[in-house]
Amino acid sequence: MSKAGSRELGAKARLPRAFGGTSHASPKHGPASRLESGTRVIRTSGKGGFTMVEIALCLAIIGYALVAIILVLPFGMREQGDNRERTIINQDATVFMEAIRNGARGSDDLANYVYAITNYQTLYPPGLPPTPVGYGSGYLTNGARIIGLLSTPEFTDNNGLPLPNLSGGGTSNHVVAYVHSMSGPAVEKPPQNNAILVQNSFTYRVICENVPVAVAAANSAYATNLEANLHELQLTFLWPQLPNGSLGLGKQTYRALIAGQLMTNGPALYYFQPQFFTNAP
Repeated sequence: MSKAGSRELGAKARLPRAFGGTSHASPKHGPASRLESGTRVIRTSGKGGFTMVEIALCLAIIGYALVAIILVLPFGMREQGDNRERTIINQDATVFMEAIRNGARGSDDLANYVYAITNYQTLYPPGLPPTPVGYGSGYLTNGARIIGLLSTPEFTDNNGLPLPNLSGGGTSNHVVAYVHSMSGPAVEKPPQNNAILVQNSFTYRVICENVPVAVAAANSAYATNLEANLHELQLTFLWPQLPNGSLGLGKQTYRALIAGQLMTNGPALYYFQPQFFTNAP
């Protein structure tokens, strides 16, 4: 037999039976069988899926997770509200602190937010209960009056002049401002004239304390001038102001030392002059 003929027989032997070739392997029987085309098929006797026990366990786990999420959700929303209120307080405190520190008289926009200021005055030596002096929106029409009232010193004499202490008698002033927040949603801000929306806006109180700085060296010219030209401003924010007049649990105090003269301008109005200093007698 020629070489060409032997190659033809060898190639024919390697071809599958479907193409006319010869097979030397006998077919197998059982789960795996060989088709005529040479493709192997795996046959399984069982069927895949989840049992009722597995499904019940999955539902129990999902239900437990949902209950945990529902329980945590109110705490997360409450914390988000608290963070928003603290952010508003921090922004508003910066405005008040800078305006009072610089003795600003042109911040007329404050009249849109500060709707009442009360000064609880107590006479010393004590003999009478505190006398509240109130200022409403009819008087708080410009920034000069608002800043002038918020800068009221803690101790004054009978003529309204600042005192370093009440050892010789005088008046103790406790100034409280009632404020609609300056920061927050724009829909709550002026020129909004919807009374219901304005009343439901975030509102807080500010306790303004213009405290004289205590000095160690008493009865000296240095101590006298230091008391007259150095003051500690304390702004304590209490929030939220509720419709029934009570307060929430929010509280934050801001402090700053202000160097300069504290001058009066009209009845019960005081302004810091940070660029001017006085020589006290």
